[in-house]
This record gives sequence, structure tokens and C-alpha cells, in this order.
Amino acid sequence: MMATVSDQQRKRIHPHKFSLWVGMASILMMFAGFTSAYIVKRNDGNNWLEFTLPPVFWYSTVVILLSSLTIFLATKAFKDRNMARYRVLITITAALGVLFTVLQWTGFEYLQNHGVKLIGSNSNPAGSFLGVITGVHMLHVLGGVVVLIVLFARAYNSRKKNYSTVPIEVASTYWHFVDAIWIYLFIFFNIVSA
Repeated sequence: MMATVSDQQRKRIHPHKFSLWVGMASILMMFAGFTSAYIVKRNDGNNWLEFTLPPVFWYSTVVILLSSLTIFLATKAFKDRNMARYRVLITITAALGVLFTVLQWTGFEYLQNHGVKLIGSNSNPAGSFLGVITGVHMLHVLGGVVVLIVLFARAYNSRKKNYSTVPIEVASTYWHFVDAIWIYLFIFFNIVSA
């Protein structure tokens, strides 16, 4: 009887993981709505500014892909209880997340300086859509960075040892998700805006 209960518990999804999947589904629907509205407004044809994404967005894409690799390796290191490697990799992942956000901001400044106003009186719907969509994505990345910083702090806390894989698995899944959302948005803006 005990083995049956234990097997049933292992087959259940952890409540934190379930909540994450529900949240990610909501976020996915939000970005689908954003990009659908972008297409509708673009096809309206009124006052739509054509422009290409600045090269810095390519660099930010490479950075977020690298961060996906480092969090994957961090998760593996945690599961192997290689805490020294885990600490290094979670630190690198958090730093790459911050770098991604800085590069995105740099891209916004480049656009502003080259006549694509994102907000304000001289803004164009094309720039505003780009600003809102990528800005909301940046906020989700920053939320992930906060979680990574918490995991980072826990990794260096020598007083409390907790080898539950749930926090790193949840953080890793979310991080891969925001990575996938950015790849989708990057391809979307390069194909639809071209």
C-alpha cells in the first residue's frame, strides 16, 4: 500500500509547477494577442513606419540563448549536487539575463535616436507596438532575474541546505519559456516588419 501511495505522489505535478504552467499559458495568450493586434494595425496601413530592428537585438538574442544553456547546465549541476558548478552557472545565468535587458534597452535607445519614437507625441504605432511588446517581455525577463538572484542567494547560504529540485526546475522552465517567447518575437518582428 505504501508503494502505491508513493508512486501516486510521484506522478502528480507539483503545485508550483502547475501554477507555472497556468501562468505561462496566460503569458503566451497575451503575446499572441499583442502580435495579432500588431498584424491588424500594420495591415490597416495608416501611418505605419517601416524600419528594421537594430543589430543589438541580434546580440541580445545570442545572450538569451546562452542563458538558456547556462540554466540548463545549472539545473543539471544542482541535480548532481555539484554545488560549486551550480553557483557559477546560476550566477552566469542571472548576469546574462541582466545583460539581455541592457542590450534591449540599448536597442530602444538606438531606435529613438534614429527616428523611431516609441512613446510620446511623435511616436508611431509601429514603434509603440515594438516598445510595448518587447518592454513587457523585458519585464518578464527581469522577473526571472529576480528569481535567479534568489536562487543565487540560496546557493551561497551555508546555513540552510535544501536539495529540493523544484525551485530550480520551476525557474529553469520559466527561463526557457521567456527565451522561447523572445525567439518567437524576434522572428516575428524580422519577418512581419520586413
